[in-house]
Amino acid sequence: MSIEEKILKTLAELQVNEAAAVEALFAEVRRFLDEDAQDPRWKSEPPQTLRNRWLARNNSILALVDENWLKSAPKELKPVAGREFNRLKKEAQAKAVLQLEPLAIHPQRAKERSGVERNALAVDDLTLPGVRRALGSFHPVTHVRREIEDIFLGLGFAIEDGPEIESVYYNFDALNIPESHPSRDDWDTLYVDAQTVLRTHTSPVQVRAMERQGAPLYILIPGLCYRRDNPDSTHSPVFHQIEGLAVDTHITFADLKGTLDFFARKFFGEKTRTSFHPSFFPFTEPSGEVAISCIFCGGEGCRVCKHGGWIEVMGCGMVHPEVLRHGGIDPQRYSGWAFGLGVERYAMMKYGIDDIQLFYQSDVRFLEQF
Repeated sequence: MSIEEKILKTLAELQVNEAAAVEALFAEVRRFLDEDAQDPRWKSEPPQTLRNRWLARNNSILALVDENWLKSAPKELKPVAGREFNRLKKEAQAKAVLQLEPLAIHPQRAKERSGVERNALAVDDLTLPGVRRALGSFHPVTHVRREIEDIFLGLGFAIEDGPEIESVYYNFDALNIPESHPSRDDWDTLYVDAQTVLRTHTSPVQVRAMERQGAPLYILIPGLCYRRDNPDSTHSPVFHQIEGLAVDTHITFADLKGTLDFFARKFFGEKTRTSFHPSFFPFTEPSGEVAISCIFCGGEGCRVCKHGGWIEVMGCGMVHPEVLRHGGIDPQRYSGWAFGLGVERYAMMKYGIDDIQLFYQSDVRFLEQF
């Protein structure tokens, strides 16, 4: 059995149960390290290859030795296993440093491999500035989600979260969605089993929050949702949604319109106008769709708004009495409103992106723009 096969097994599986046998096993690994470091194939590889093979945090040889030999060692063998592991780690670090030495002798080779200007002394002179790593940035969807959150936090809303693997009760039944509704079909929803789904919206958190906190309640619910959609420029099986919920005494549709009009002007610009027209959702009554004046043409008509001057951006409505009852709230005393929007769609409008798939392709050339 080779060393690379042995490190995948525990000491018990290797039938190593004495200190002397542990020392012999680690000695075998050190011999393998010496042979591996002298292998000519590393000369044609990037200088960090040997180091990663032995010292990387995940799935390296030392990581596997640590996991399978040291951490799982019986109590009586842990001292010798720990001592031998530290010795092996020091030798592996030394071998890796030797592989990096040619960079100090050949500055042009260092430049070609690392892409960073340096000279031979730069590797050894500790007083010179180090090589600064490029800083990452937030994903554009995260930028937009936080911007929306900040607007509603300023209005006194709290951020609420819930499980992405949800019960059929919270995802459908408690939201007044009947069994005959097409969204409950397995062609639209991803079922884990007959009573469990990957949530299709963040609405289940509304009922969970009402059950836990009661009324009055003002919350914003961001999170991932899942639907059985075929990926294209405007659809994705995984997407981010944000819902808002307000439950209190004397809540009316006028409060909803005023809040969403304020939000639209804060997010899209003070010149943005809003328009509401009737719609239908099982969990709100009355229900509506919200449109904003086209941010690309100012409402005059263009290709984006299909020359109508308006772009639909979210659904909304007054919380259905049955939903309030499922949340443990008396609809005779309290009323509420809710809305839901897709974060990716807002990001696409904000940054002029025409394909939702760009958010999930991890293309650094795309992400570096934000």
